[in-house]
Amino acid sequence: MPTDQTRSAVFVGEVALRSPLIIASGTWPHGPEYWHDPVTFGVGAACTKALTLHPRAGNTGIRVWETPCGLLNSIGLQNPGLQHFLMTDLPALSAGDVEVVANVAMETEEETGKVLVALSEEQHSLAAVELNISCPNVDGGGMAWGSDPTQAARAIRIARENWKGPLWAKLTPQCGDIALVARAAEDAGADALVVANTWLGMAIDTRSESPVFARKFAGLSGPAVFPLSLRLVWEVSSAVGIPVVGCGGVSRVEDVLSMMLAGASAVEIGTLHFTDLSCFSRLEQGFLEYLSAKGYASAMELIGKGKRIIE
Repeated sequence: MPTDQTRSAVFVGEVALRSPLIIASGTWPHGPEYWHDPVTFGVGAACTKALTLHPRAGNTGIRVWETPCGLLNSIGLQNPGLQHFLMTDLPALSAGDVEVVANVAMETEEETGKVLVALSEEQHSLAAVELNISCPNVDGGGMAWGSDPTQAARAIRIARENWKGPLWAKLTPQCGDIALVARAAEDAGADALVVANTWLGMAIDTRSESPVFARKFAGLSGPAVFPLSLRLVWEVSSAVGIPVVGCGGVSRVEDVLSMMLAGASAVEIGTLHFTDLSCFSRLEQGFLEYLSAKGYASAMELIGKGKRIIE
């Protein structure tokens, strides 16, 4: 009989996870105490904050704005840069109880290549690299790489030349046809696709009668975007032969199950834990109860089952 530990385990390609729940990039502190059980009970992996070659101060002005059913953010990839990550963060994070996925922001070709070459020397400490070709809150790079199949393929080829380990591409919903972008990324050498990043939104402060964010637009996450994200998971997983990681608006165990039934091998969670640090253990428990009640020996049996039933 499977144990809870083996029943909830999943694979994203060659990356083995004890649970399908992954902490999304940019939402989790790098303090080592946050990468150990019991804080990480129920978590299979955690993505680092977006990493760039040089330190970034991030965007000015207001960065986070709550909406009735979600959160707008305009952080701007704030991070202390590659050297600080390698010297300080990575040794502490890799000693934790969850797999580490390094989120790498796609900047210029040269800068991104240097980051990935350096990470290759620490590949033993990383489960995968998540190439971020989807950030909506920066000028140049970011989602400009992921909005077009040709550019997305070019970004993946650059990454593939400099990083030989598991390579995930984090796609943007701000593109004309995400299936075309997904296939281009697959053909260029991506091992898995993260679907997707935040959706562009906006807020206006009626007191000042002006846009809340200095950049005017910001990334919307939270429960409001879940049905949209679920549709993209279904579309992308139907278009490619590599694993898909669902991301966007997950807040209930039903959302985790829906993502996997639609074709996701694992699910990233971000906004939810801003208000509920115990959400991972709660979701994992509900997930295990579902598997047991349905008689599943492995969580892997769920992946894409929603498609097979209607075929």
